[in-house]
Amino acid sequence: MIMFEGKVKKEIGKCIAELCGRIDSANAAEAEKTLTDEIGDFSGELVLDAAKLDYISSAGLRVVLRLKKAISDTKIINASPDVYEIFDMTGFTEMMDISKAYRQISIDGCEVIGEGANGKVYRIDPDTIVKVYKNHDALEEIHNERELARKAFVMGVPTAIPYDVVQVGDLYGSVFELLNAKSFSKLINQDPSQVDELAKQSVEILKTIHSTALKPGELPDKKAEALEWAEFCRDYLPEDVGEKLVELIKAVPDTLNMIHGDYHIKNIMRQNGENLLIDMDTLAMGHPVFELSAIYLAYQGFPIIDHSVTSRFLGISYEQATEFWRATLKYYFGTEDENVLREQENKAKIICFARLLRRTVRKSKDDEDYKAKLIEKCKSELCALVPVTDTLTF
Repeated sequence: MIMFEGKVKKEIGKCIAELCGRIDSANAAEAEKTLTDEIGDFSGELVLDAAKLDYISSAGLRVVLRLKKAISDTKIINASPDVYEIFDMTGFTEMMDISKAYRQISIDGCEVIGEGANGKVYRIDPDTIVKVYKNHDALEEIHNERELARKAFVMGVPTAIPYDVVQVGDLYGSVFELLNAKSFSKLINQDPSQVDELAKQSVEILKTIHSTALKPGELPDKKAEALEWAEFCRDYLPEDVGEKLVELIKAVPDTLNMIHGDYHIKNIMRQNGENLLIDMDTLAMGHPVFELSAIYLAYQGFPIIDHSVTSRFLGISYEQATEFWRATLKYYFGTEDENVLREQENKAKIICFARLLRRTVRKSKDDEDYKAKLIEKCKSELCALVPVTDTLTF
């Protein structure tokens, strides 16, 4: 008799059963008995781990089907491509949750080409980059970003779509094919005289994004998030300033424009003369002023106390970031009138500093002196700008 040696491990609310080797007519009965004896009267989530399963026949599929009938909340994980194909061809992927195993890759010695709140982007070879997510349980996040990227692509936004999901140690990553692509950050480093032209090109993509109309509820509402920042700031601002800050954001129209949400020079890549966006997990909807506030945060807000933050975050100097921001305003609003540009910048600054104040207060940091200075700077900017601003829209 061929013995089935799968192991079963029980956790709170979950039972993980290992499927291994081959499960066919020769050992299906033995496999089923081993599994059912070990699982017992468990009634929570049953996870069948197929990482070590080489083959499953129709007899083995009937075992899985009976387990599924006994415990409705049953799923299969880590199926190899060959095993997954069996489940798919026999219709099991329509009856239950079945996920493939993910290939392991290494990022040792790889160039870091970008980093955001959710992950870090590495170049793993001349053709390929991988975004490694910081959250250990990021699969849902990864699939959500892939769907957002596809949605944007179909709507005409030039974006790179991830084609594979991998494991990097105990983390997950999305793989993009970007042959010899260079970020706008790297292009500026190679030729600082390109700042103005690259800002112009970035605005062209930005306007494509903002001209993309969405359906109500199709993406997260950026205004709702900004209102949370403003409400939080009430406790740190004079009462009249806090009240007006909230009212200013409430008065922003509920538009259906697409917003990238994390738009900066490390998320714009040039490949074979074409500019592409990456990092689409922050896509949202709302008035473009929320986008401009996030852009100001990247180029001017984060480094407002320590200008060296710019080189660490964006890979360019603070002076270059300032030049890029000013050129972005110029091309976005189609004017060089300093009074107009200053007025629009101040609107972006109000939302930026509300967000940065909340972020800084809530973020633990070893350098308490730096944190205190940043908080005071945010408060002083808001106290100076909010009372003299009548609207945040343009």
